[in-house]
Amino acid sequence: MPTLICDCNQTMPLDAKALGTALREDLTLHSTLCRREAGAFQAAVRGPGEVVVACTQEQRLFGELGQQTEGAVAPVRFVNIRETGGWSRDAREATPKIAALLAMARLPEPPPVPTVTYRSGGRALVIGPVDAAERAAALVSDVLDVTVFATGPGQAGGAQARRFPVLGGRLRQITGWLGAFEIRWTADNPIDLDLCTRCNACVAACPENAIGLDYQIDLDACTGHRACVKACQVAGAIDFQREAEEQTERFDLVLDLRAADATPTFVQHALPQGYFRWDGRDPGVLLRLRDMVGEFEKPRFFQYKQKLCAHSRNEQIGCRACVDICSAEAIRSEPARQQIQVNPHLCVGCGACTTVCPTGALTYAYPAVPDLGQRLRTVLSTYLAAGGKAPVLLLHSQDAGQAMVDELGRAAQLKLAHGVPASVIPVPLWHSASTGIDLWLSAIAWGARQVAVLTTGAEAPQYLDGLRAQMDVAQTLLQGLGYTGTHLHLLQARTAQDLDALLRPLAAQRPAVPAVTARHAAVGEKRSTLDMALDHLIAHTPLAAAQQPEAIALPAGASPLGSVVVNADRCTLCMSCVGACPASALLDNPQAPQLRFVEKNCVQCGLCVQTCPEDALSLVPRLLLGPARAETRVINATKPWHCVRCHKPFGTLKAIEAMLGRLSGHPMFQGEALERLKMCGDCRVIDLYSASGETKVTDL
Repeated sequence: MPTLICDCNQTMPLDAKALGTALREDLTLHSTLCRREAGAFQAAVRGPGEVVVACTQEQRLFGELGQQTEGAVAPVRFVNIRETGGWSRDAREATPKIAALLAMARLPEPPPVPTVTYRSGGRALVIGPVDAAERAAALVSDVLDVTVFATGPGQAGGAQARRFPVLGGRLRQITGWLGAFEIRWTADNPIDLDLCTRCNACVAACPENAIGLDYQIDLDACTGHRACVKACQVAGAIDFQREAEEQTERFDLVLDLRAADATPTFVQHALPQGYFRWDGRDPGVLLRLRDMVGEFEKPRFFQYKQKLCAHSRNEQIGCRACVDICSAEAIRSEPARQQIQVNPHLCVGCGACTTVCPTGALTYAYPAVPDLGQRLRTVLSTYLAAGGKAPVLLLHSQDAGQAMVDELGRAAQLKLAHGVPASVIPVPLWHSASTGIDLWLSAIAWGARQVAVLTTGAEAPQYLDGLRAQMDVAQTLLQGLGYTGTHLHLLQARTAQDLDALLRPLAAQRPAVPAVTARHAAVGEKRSTLDMALDHLIAHTPLAAAQQPEAIALPAGASPLGSVVVNADRCTLCMSCVGACPASALLDNPQAPQLRFVEKNCVQCGLCVQTCPEDALSLVPRLLLGPARAETRVINATKPWHCVRCHKPFGTLKAIEAMLGRLSGHPMFQGEALERLKMCGDCRVIDLYSASGETKVTDL
């Protein structure tokens, strides 16, 4: 895969020989690759392999040049090494980082995933005051089929010439997404807008001025003169006896002109595709609305494995982390089906649900964890092999985060900022919330000194809470294992200047990391990746054997690791918890009345606690060190109960005694009936059939 590097006007101190050594390729440094030296680009794209071009500024020009090149068959990828590394005050030390960025760009694209399809015929609903709604409708009506829902007259009222269908009444609900919005409203006004001709006779006739130029009656102001009815006899649009009707209609697009804080239409942070709010200022909103006609696809960003899900068992709710954190309200609970349901049309691909999922039942699909893990491993291994020291991964979104990094690079070139430090490696993600504890700890094991997640203010508040909670758990683990310093950071920046001030202290820190880098790869199972990272961190802890704790206490509520404690005085070994455990952490023993536990499997979902009828269980978030974590251990046991007739063991001593204690006062369980509760199933039937005082089926 040939790599083409261009440094226009020699604004970056690039070392082509060192970069070529790191990438194992002979590199030539160009200065005008898109113009005078375009022949080198054309020769490269005629080859069979993919081409990496280290220039994003002239990406469009390179695309046109490739189309004009006869025999050009090679796909082209573009990577930014200028704002991310070459434009910085310490750019002369950035060669390892630039090599890492080039190596990441050379990795193969993730395999395709299933897609989600939207189909829009361009039927749009504009909601707002009728004057503003009709003005907005006029701006898009050449490409969209527009209907107006009037919420009042506004300042000028409706135009005299009615150009668009107008709906009115009390808006109840809007649900759906691009191509499938359903609007529910109550038509509760005496004026039927379909029949109204806007002759204004009713407005002139009303003595209370209760009729506005939205041609709806303010019933609070109306005192019942009914002069408007007489004025509208020809059209017959006014009828005070008309019953309010619930109505529904479907639209492909919705443009809402109402203030966001004044309407409860969609309260979630991430709005559905095809729904736009507009305050009349940003013309880009209308431009995007006009383009929403046709068929559209997006990746199906998630994969869900119900058998791993710790959300529900026996209609008891355990973990609901994904439901609580989703900013698009795309995830709902279905306890009756023992699962959660994710609506792919509402999902925006943020990945926050996969970050907080303790079991890996929800995983990020594009890019998948193995692909993202390979990117991080490649970046870190290339950086370290090229002589880089103390790498810091800066994980940021590919839109707002990338724009902020680019702006910081330009400010550094103009001597207005320091720029991205040489040891800070920016890695773009679809969304900043899409990585979690498994990849963060793996990155530390692979050689990163620190991992920083950049947020720009566009994220939902619950995302920040979720990221902080996960970072608290990961940082507690690292410190408990003796890795001093702060390894994980949540950076909140609104401007490039904010980011500049946050990055410089990170570059100066040197938290402790394993002396040997890990060799494991990230896999599709979250728990497996996490376990491999933990095993490496434990194996290379800087603590002496005598200093290592037996267990590391973790923050409650967010920990995916921990133990279960049993109150032996309460537990009757009914094994309800075993049936509820989704991770096979709690086990019974077919040979003896024992409750067993494998701590490595426990995800701290709380289903066992919710299910236990005796309130005998509690969770203890922690990481148990040593081999005992993976071993099966008995956490409660009791003697078996023996049948009083045949002496065969059945049930447990505590369970039978508890049953006898609760039923001894019941009138149905007195005398011989109470004694039968002490028998096994076979003996109970025999005794019931042979008892002289019992009525038998054959006697009926």
